[in-house]
Amino acid sequence: MKNIILIAAPAAGKGTLSEMLVEKYGYAHISTGDLLRDASSEASELGQKIANMLKNGELVTDEIVFELLEKRLENKDTLKGYILDGFPRTLTQAKMYDELVKKLNRELGIVVVLNTSYETLKKRIVGRVLCKKCGSVYNTLTGVNAPKQEGICDKCGGELLKRSDDNETSFANRYQTYLEKTEPLIDYYKEKGNLFYINGENKEQMLEEIEALLHD
Repeated sequence: MKNIILIAAPAAGKGTLSEMLVEKYGYAHISTGDLLRDASSEASELGQKIANMLKNGELVTDEIVFELLEKRLENKDTLKGYILDGFPRTLTQAKMYDELVKKLNRELGIVVVLNTSYETLKKRIVGRVLCKKCGSVYNTLTGVNAPKQEGICDKCGGELLKRSDDNETSFANRYQTYLEKTEPLIDYYKEKGNLFYINGENKEQMLEEIEALLHD
């Protein structure tokens, strides 16, 4: 199966699409955030260094990220195909990743951008509420997965709360940051000819469109 790099704005559906591909095709799902968190819990010198950097709010260097990524890609479960979730994030990382896949004799695969409208993304963020008790997630604006009773969790009856950063102003800033950071990446992969857009408005269409790319 083709390896996949997923690029998507906040709430565009990276997690949902990744889960479907893992379940249906057995893809290995790789998030560099997860790699860093897992490594930070280890008793090794590197693990302690990462833990201190995360604790102090420091940016983990590309060299450390790629050391962890290379180790992860050496696992056998990645041989049948893997998804890079939200990585690379910069043009420098993209070029370093090119060198890594050559070193490991892997295929670069395809780069998939989830094309979701600003209004849809805003509703997913601003309308999101979470259960204080069990953590279930609902949305009051999209018309999908709304709670049956306002403010009450369908599953456990717990109180539904909104995160403080799930507001229009915060989302607008996050979206603008996403555009600025990903534009160079998108241009880079366009030139390589392996960039594709799929519709992120609903999960059924997302899956259908990416399956067409995988079987092409």
